[in-house]
Amino acid sequence: MPDITSPSNPRLKAISALRRRRERDATGLTIIDGYEEFALALDAGVRPRTLAWCPDLLVPGGERLVERARAAGAQVLSLSRPAFEKAAYRQGPDGILAVVPGAERSLSGLPVGPEALVLIAQAVEKPGNLGAMLRTADAAGAHAVISADPVTDWGNPNLIRASKGTVFSVPVAAASAGQTLAWLREHGIALVATTPDASQPHTGADYTGPVAIAVGAEKTGLDAGLLAAATHRVRIPMSGRADSLNVATSAAIVLYEAVRQRLAASPPA
Repeated sequence: MPDITSPSNPRLKAISALRRRRERDATGLTIIDGYEEFALALDAGVRPRTLAWCPDLLVPGGERLVERARAAGAQVLSLSRPAFEKAAYRQGPDGILAVVPGAERSLSGLPVGPEALVLIAQAVEKPGNLGAMLRTADAAGAHAVISADPVTDWGNPNLIRASKGTVFSVPVAAASAGQTLAWLREHGIALVATTPDASQPHTGADYTGPVAIAVGAEKTGLDAGLLAAATHRVRIPMSGRADSLNVATSAAIVLYEAVRQRLAASPPA
């Protein structure tokens, strides 16, 4: 018999309340809906508070993930299918819904080293774009992603889903553009700003030292402060009729130019 069978159970209502940013901000918690996303979060060292799971929906092998959550200290609740489908926010849920601490850090808590590679996203509104950038940052080995002048929060469940859980594997922070620039200066990190108005192609900048790559919202781009502070302003060459790429695509192109240059500069093993 499941622990919870009623979709109106108060504990389920408390979990569902975390869909709202006000509740996430007040509690410092968020929700992960999905097996793969939760597995990656556990791999990254996240300690879940609660795990709600549905035996009727769980993917094969999911019981091991449930036991991992229990071993990590989570309160584990089994749900009937109607109760779980009421609490889950994604279509086609796979039987895993976890309450975890938010991933966001302060700027001072971000790791900084002599080869720092940082992505800055200014005023990017869509959680899906931020999530896609995190997947690229994770794949490219970026050391941190900063949301400058944030519109959405790092705990947004749709962002977590779009990131495939990499919001928990890549250190993230949110700050104003001014605070972000001060942090870059403090740590001696060069700034490469992307803008279609630049004359230099993105391949012309040097990414082999400590560097931050900044991208802006598709409608407004980067603001004057970030552009003025940039060590390099670069553009991605475009031959078509559209005047801009999706911001997550732009971030991926420039990040992987940094990866290419760094690999080329590394001495052979």
